[in-house]
Amino acid sequence: QVQLVESGGGLVQAGGSLRLSCTTSARTLSSYAVGWFRQAPEKEREFVGADSRWPGGTTIADSVKGRFTISRDNAKNTVYLQMIRMKSEDTAVYYCAAGAAPSGSSSRYDYWGQGTQVTVSP
Repeated sequence: QVQLVESGGGLVQAGGSLRLSCTTSARTLSSYAVGWFRQAPEKEREFVGADSRWPGGTTIADSVKGRFTISRDNAKNTVYLQMIRMKSEDTAVYYCAAGAAPSGSSSRYDYWGQGTQVTVSP
């Protein structure tokens, strides 16, 4: 069992930045592809991006491309979601998930974190 923990959420003004972290203490996260998803109130869960764990294997959704990036620090067993130039429509609960391969489909991931709230004020 892999228990993921997200952190770094909070309140930020439009145009600001946040960095979310996803880590686990149970196993090495470098063995998994990690995806980021978000869910706003009364909306479907949305794919944000994923990292395959191989060099050059990062995918970012078109809706956030150019503003969001994903990176890993294997020494810290952590995957990051860096968000810049944030907009009010980025307000959502953000989740990280781990699986065997990167995918835009939430069903392809085996393990999920509890989510962290991100609120962008106008």
